[in-house]
Amino acid sequence: MTTLSCATSIPRALARGASVVVLAGMAVATALAADPAYPSKPIRLLLGFSAGGGSDIVARLVAKPLGERLGQNVVVDNKPGAGGNIASDMLVRAAPDGYTLILLPSGHASSAAMKKSLPFDPVKDFAWVSTVTTYPLALTVMPGSAITSFADFVKRAKAEPNKYTYSSAGVGTAMHLVAEWAFSEAGVQVTHIPFKGGTAPMTELLAGRVDLMIDTMTLTASLLKDQRVRAIAVTSPVGGSPLAGVPTVADTLPRVVFESWLGIAAPVGTPPGVIERLNKELRAVLAQDDVRQKLIDFGGSPRASSPEEFRQRVERDIGNLKKVVVDRRIELE
Repeated sequence: MTTLSCATSIPRALARGASVVVLAGMAVATALAADPAYPSKPIRLLLGFSAGGGSDIVARLVAKPLGERLGQNVVVDNKPGAGGNIASDMLVRAAPDGYTLILLPSGHASSAAMKKSLPFDPVKDFAWVSTVTTYPLALTVMPGSAITSFADFVKRAKAEPNKYTYSSAGVGTAMHLVAEWAFSEAGVQVTHIPFKGGTAPMTELLAGRVDLMIDTMTLTASLLKDQRVRAIAVTSPVGGSPLAGVPTVADTLPRVVFESWLGIAAPVGTPPGVIERLNKELRAVLAQDDVRQKLIDFGGSPRASSPEEFRQRVERDIGNLKKVVVDRRIELE
């Protein structure tokens, strides 16, 4: 009888084990699916920069119509500091439920390339939703400068190493690293004059104290419109210059392609169903004529992407910029 009882208990135990596996699988599937009621409360959109700046303008431009489509307010929450990393750290520590998002800038990639360490993994700790807008960096000179093109600048810099100077928004910024990438590819030495963001790089160019400025289109678009500066190149892919008659750096140096970006991400572990819903509604927002035109007026190109395309962009940018840091022996922060 005892033998029979033991023999009978084995299949029962197996059955109980199978039930546990099935229930666990169902729990995982439930966790991965979007809550049909999502969102049922307001959503917080973190931003690692102060109110009034370029990324803040884009955040608020997108937040209102996105909230309208989702049926809940999307509230922009400015958490400036550490080049945006304070907000990023808050994001990765938040519950992965779709109620905390972040608008990340391409500075996320340059920061990852420059920092000795970060309190998070800049790729794996984020669930990527979609890019919002992209814009090239612009290389500009004074209207009366003798420099006629980027190819001409390279020629001059080769003939007279370290004679020419360029300004950027600071050491380790995307502007600095992309400029060094271009100069490394061209085999020239150009003296970097860094500033701590703001309008100082532009002021120095307009005063004639530097030869070249590299900055985002969000800053230079109005200067170009007023003809206060002249663009000699942009960092878009070949054939993708947003400025009529202005070539790309890639026309001279094919491997140097970089577009600044802003995009929305969530904490890793956010249910795929939530990510899919957010991606769908964000695409609809970016297709609205008024939103598109405002982003274009601000120097950008509305650019929705799949979550995987966004992840690949971030990973690629980090890899390219890390190589620049190593090749140009730029000191890590």
